[in-house]
Amino acid sequence: MIVTLPAPPPARVQVVAREFSLTLSRQTIKAGTAIVELANFGEDAHDLRLQRVGGTKVYGWPVAESGAVEDRTLRLVPGRYRLWCSIANHRARGMAAMLTVIRAAGS
Repeated sequence: MIVTLPAPPPARVQVVAREFSLTLSRQTIKAGTAIVELANFGEDAHDLRLQRVGGTKVYGWPVAESGAVEDRTLRLVPGRYRLWCSIANHRARGMAAMLTVIRAAGS
């Protein structure tokens, strides 16, 4: 008899945007499918960009007005990822963070 194990649930991380910071609900997640949620708790509109250090692909979230939440489901490989708000000078004013993605057990 062959038993098929269910796929593990996706990793989740919430990115809270405020003037002028990004705060992650966790600093490290496991590689694989991940749900990254942008929650704008600030007064101004914010967006989110994510890029693996050394990588070329940039993932983007739409602009989230105050109080809005935007989710994206991604497939992330192990590495360090930069996150930032790309609106005006928000990144320069401190809206940046780092996320570490570690190898999942058994991979």
